[in-house]
Amino acid sequence: MKKLALHWKIIIGMVLGIIFGFIMNSYSEQQFVTDWIAPFGKIFINLLKLIAVPLILASLIKGISDLKDISKIKSMGLRTVLIYVGTTLVAIVIGLSIVNIVKPGDGMPQETIENIKLKYENDAGVTDKLMKASAQQDAGPLQALVDIFPSNIFQSMANASMLQIIFFALFVGICLLLIGEKKAKPMIDIFDSLNEVVMKMVDLIMLFAPYAVFALMANVIIAFDDTTILVKLLQYAFCVVGGLILMIGFYLILIKAYTKKSPLWFLSRISPAQLLAFSTSSSAATLPVTMERVEEHLGVDKEVSGFVLPVGATVNMDGTSLYQGIAAVFIMQVIWPEGLTFANQMVIIFTALLASIGSAAVPSAGMVMLVIVLESIGFPAELLPIGLALIFAVDRPLDMCRTVVNVTGDATVSMMVAKSLDKLHDPKPKEWDDNYEAVK
Repeated sequence: MKKLALHWKIIIGMVLGIIFGFIMNSYSEQQFVTDWIAPFGKIFINLLKLIAVPLILASLIKGISDLKDISKIKSMGLRTVLIYVGTTLVAIVIGLSIVNIVKPGDGMPQETIENIKLKYENDAGVTDKLMKASAQQDAGPLQALVDIFPSNIFQSMANASMLQIIFFALFVGICLLLIGEKKAKPMIDIFDSLNEVVMKMVDLIMLFAPYAVFALMANVIIAFDDTTILVKLLQYAFCVVGGLILMIGFYLILIKAYTKKSPLWFLSRISPAQLLAFSTSSSAATLPVTMERVEEHLGVDKEVSGFVLPVGATVNMDGTSLYQGIAAVFIMQVIWPEGLTFANQMVIIFTALLASIGSAAVPSAGMVMLVIVLESIGFPAELLPIGLALIFAVDRPLDMCRTVVNVTGDATVSMMVAKSLDKLHDPKPKEWDDNYEAVK
């Protein structure tokens, strides 16, 4: 009997988790899910985060040292950044186009706005987003550049500061090239072995994925037992989801036109990473799985995936950028229509592009950057809490959707860069039990 593919197992776990969550809501048993189901989802995410840092270090250092030529690093880095910037601009333009055509914020009843304001204005989540955005804006103009360079790499690894880890890995990889192949070989072998071990860890952790997704989805559903406000925001949510679907369609066109691969083949290979991105709302937590799928199932060389994917998880937030464009205009349509000028929307495009680079690859980071986008166009400070309150109720499910786009974009760009460097080959999938017979 043929084994059920992993993505189907995850989909089954997701559907059962949603059904279970609604059942627990109907019986007011949310606490049972919180106490006895949700922890298994947290364990799964913790395991993925556990291997993310060593995976980035090992794969990036090994990938750079394998290039044998420092000029190739410049070539790969330039292509990666240019493609990422290009796809992000497309995402923002798609988002602004949809929200200006549909105009989901026009005509929202004042009573609905007041209800949302009362429910969420003083919510701890909204207040936390405003405080984080304020702290980020208070930093100097070059603080983002300073933050790339770590003073203590062990502290950076403990805090999962991705840009600092990437810089350190690039620095080590370049130095390995400069000291010569003979002297570098022992250390390269260590990182090569570490990379293989961590990828095997991914295979083992993914055995637990369907059950973890069940727990994650059940926990998400019990958090949304008040559907009255959610229904009022469906038009806005559909704009975001519609834009995200169009963005995935754009990726599939790139895959077909540039790499000559079938879009359906691409989706079937990357779907486990997409489903995990949807469940966890974190492209950083999904990174180990994304790397495993891209390397073993899409055929991208490690030296490319090891560079492009960690960078993408940090600076490529197409889904988040698209959401920020729609959310910013939607909020203005509802409570600040006089701010809807062409000039302001051009500023949104520029600021959302920069914000996508600064967005952390963690749940709801996009809302923090949204505050910065709104303030860049002179949005009244006293209206900011109300603006965030408007979209706060549906932020988490939309965050899940836009994380799927972020991960899909990373995989797409890695294939394009690999194709341009002739580093795209036939996939060679590995299973967790490949060597089990020899050691059992």
